Amino acid sequence: MPGIKETTPGRWRQDAGRTYDDFVVGHVYEHRPGRTITEADNVWFTLLTMNQHPLHFDAAYAAGTEFKKPLVNSCLTLSIVTGMSVADVSAKAIANLGWSAVELIAPVFVGDTIYAESEVLSKRLSLSRPGQGLVTVRTRGLKSDGTAFLVFERTVLVPIRD
Repeated sequence: MPGIKETTPGRWRQDAGRTYDDFVVGHVYEHRPGRTITEADNVWFTLLTMNQHPLHFDAAYAAGTEFKKPLVNSCLTLSIVTGMSVADVSAKAIANLGWSAVELIAPVFVGDTIYAESEVLSKRLSLSRPGQGLVTVRTRGLKSDGTAFLVFERTVLVPIRD
């Protein structure tokens, strides 16, 4: 059965993630489930990371801005969107090699439900690590109405299927 493997007779384990062989350039993976952002998410993350910009947690301050209400911390949305992509992109990764071309396209507010999708841009065998390959994806964060709010590229090192 795909995604499930028998570890010993009668004992089964979910097998998440993709190996190098499973990625196809041009394919798009829709990541589910989505996530509705709460006020607690935004305030806790903002304070935990010591981001003191009042636009994230001071409603009176935010009311005087063009947004008229607090913005969700963009580092939180980057983290959630990356997390949404893990099952499809990097659950088998040996290493996350980095993010690039991060663009914040539209604001996210408390109450917005967000989704993500990743398109495979490229893949190549590792020149220095036999049995492994590099995969680069472009991931987009999308609001429930389809509005893109975030896009980034990420490269991961993954094993070749045994």
